[in-house]
Amino acid sequence: MEKIPVSVVVITKNEEDNIAECLKSVSWADEIVVLDDNSTDKTVEIAEQYTDKVSSRKMDIEGRHRNYAYSLAKNRWVLSLDADERVSPELETELRELFKAGMKDKAYSMPIKNFIGKRWIRYGGWYPAPKVRLFDKDHFKYEEAEVHPRAFIDGTCGRLTKDILHYSYRDFHEFFQSLNNQTTLEARKWFKEKRKINFLKMWRKAVSRFLKAYIQKQGYKDGLLGFTVSYSGGLYQFLSYIKYKEMVNNGENK
Repeated sequence: MEKIPVSVVVITKNEEDNIAECLKSVSWADEIVVLDDNSTDKTVEIAEQYTDKVSSRKMDIEGRHRNYAYSLAKNRWVLSLDADERVSPELETELRELFKAGMKDKAYSMPIKNFIGKRWIRYGGWYPAPKVRLFDKDHFKYEEAEVHPRAFIDGTCGRLTKDILHYSYRDFHEFFQSLNNQTTLEARKWFKEKRKINFLKMWRKAVSRFLKAYIQKQGYKDGLLGFTVSYSGGLYQFLSYIKYKEMVNNGENK
């Protein structure tokens, strides 16, 4: 079948369990680029079975790292994936139709179908939760931030309807491990920006995030799973605040 004129860019770090399935799902792409963050497992070896465009670079700032990865693409149009993601067959079909019809926008968002283990998180704001993943690299860049970098698009953004499958975490151990890592980065961001955050403000935001996910966005429909991911939204605020206060009290950025 004819290749789609798009560069799929994947950023990796010790993803030997995921990278093969990710790259298999985009075998239809004109180019596959993998930027590896000095993996110590077989990630690079496996990736090289699917593409000859495998490079290494130590991750420093997430936004900067991603922008560098996209600069390696030969095509103007880039589809950005994480190693634990797959392009669904339905999305492949939608992309073929989009490229055949012609691009009217400079970027496109698409729904992300998130899983913990084998369970799809349907509610709590976790789906469809569209993200911009397809873009003209000449009109797109990320903010150079360590955590949750913002995307800047010079032009209009369209919306696709088919899913990227995101096998986020193998289990809740990985889920909370990731939460711990992300809140450390969030606290560092607050510290660097010299934000003034008090306990009451943090508490209100934590409760608000939980109630919004669990009640307003119907997280309760996912049972214990829904309660857990909704609770984690509030816990994110609390853990970030505790770590931030530790940095302030120590007078240094860890």
